[in-house]
Amino acid sequence: MERNLKPIETRKQKSGMENNNMSIAEEPVSPSSRLLHEPAFNLHILAIMGFNSKINPHVFTHNMPHTLLKHPRFTSLMVVDKEENGKMKWVETEVDLSQHITVVEAPEVEVEGDETHRKNKKFVEDYVYELSKERMDMSRPLWDLHILNLKTRDAEALAVLRMHHALGDGASINSLLLACTRQTANPKLLPTISTRSSSPPKTLKPNNPKPKPKNFFKLVWNTLVDVFIFIATLFFLKDSQTPITPSPASESKPKRFAYRILSLNDFFSIKLATNTTINDVALGVTQAALSMYLNRRYGKRDIGSIEGQNNLPKNLRLRSCLFFNLRPAKGIQALADMMKKEKGESNSMSKWGWGNRFGYAILPLKIGMLNDPLDYVREAKATADRKKYSYEPIFTYYLANFVIKFFGPKAAAILTNKIFSNASTCFSNVVGPREDLEFFGHPIAFIAPTCYGQPSALMVHFQSYVDKMGVIISVDENVIPDPNQLLDDFEKSLHLIKDAAAAAATSSPTNL
Repeated sequence: MERNLKPIETRKQKSGMENNNMSIAEEPVSPSSRLLHEPAFNLHILAIMGFNSKINPHVFTHNMPHTLLKHPRFTSLMVVDKEENGKMKWVETEVDLSQHITVVEAPEVEVEGDETHRKNKKFVEDYVYELSKERMDMSRPLWDLHILNLKTRDAEALAVLRMHHALGDGASINSLLLACTRQTANPKLLPTISTRSSSPPKTLKPNNPKPKPKNFFKLVWNTLVDVFIFIATLFFLKDSQTPITPSPASESKPKRFAYRILSLNDFFSIKLATNTTINDVALGVTQAALSMYLNRRYGKRDIGSIEGQNNLPKNLRLRSCLFFNLRPAKGIQALADMMKKEKGESNSMSKWGWGNRFGYAILPLKIGMLNDPLDYVREAKATADRKKYSYEPIFTYYLANFVIKFFGPKAAAILTNKIFSNASTCFSNVVGPREDLEFFGHPIAFIAPTCYGQPSALMVHFQSYVDKMGVIISVDENVIPDPNQLLDDFEKSLHLIKDAAAAAATSSPTNL
């Protein structure tokens, strides 16, 4: 990959340019960002945004320099410094928006209707699939925007923002995009958002008081067990072979993306009925959906299997990799203030703490045809509660940095690829704003983030927005050829769990 990178000016050259009032802004590339650039773990972020009105491309082009492009990562090249043993740096450059913004020619529509909306959504899925075949052009800043003015069931138009993951972690990018939006009811106000889902477990926060002796013992024990399992996964411990097991070199294959917009109120009703969190409910729905999907896939393998019977093998080991942001978020207001500044006016990334600073944990999933749908949520809560008392994410973060420092980012990427290949899925849940927002005057209908370049055959994202919960999946279609059927299982599982929660509340002695 380094052959595509431009060498940075030498210090001598840079000094001469400074004398001619042409100084170059530079920032070192963080170890995690270097890891995310390697072929074995070359991650890209896609943010699909639906809008309630047609998009005016000229409005986007006019506003980008005053918002998103005030952030140095979106106006910088990732380059190699040949004078410093190939160290990578961000170097600011001029941005030609015509090379970054593409207005996609949408198919002609004769008659509006469900069939047209279905075809348009298929057009979007195919377009984004083609995008996933490409890696970002390293000769310009690592982002682009694609505008699709076509109507689907969920929106009047869509925009697809593609970024290399080296620009920042998911929590940072999410906060930056929201800092470019304003509340529809009051265009002067920024969105309000809880950052709990993108933060590390409470035991990992630096300002957290020392745990009690009992909790300290639990913390030490859980960490030791998790580290042992992590190392075992790195060398030999693999998930069971299932219909969603990643295929070899899945990271280099294009990904098929699909999303489904569900009711956030359904998640809240389950949360209240089970005394859990939204994250527990999302994980529980994921376990139920994967159980339903795998049961059907296994049933098709067996001659004479009956629809509705349990076709799942016993003792399936299925796990997911879960990312934790270990850097304190600066918040939407701080990013909005930064974008008000002129370039060079204290816009240092070290000041704002930008970059990729994350660890990850291996999350066991409960797969089985359970009699009580609420048990999927209860199992999810037990798993999540246990992970709150573990330093596994911090261990994985420092392990990656150690490997990068002594063996290089290529070795770290190979090891990370091994972990993700030996687990079956990736899982993420991001809390979004609770008020309606507009992006450059365009009202937002939904937000659907996802990734490609990961070795997993399935990545699941949950993203809330106002009263909606988006479920977004990124799949290797050679392994999962029917992503929309899998989304049907997510929707069906949510309704089954919701109905079970309502029935449990009705039969509770307190309601008699």
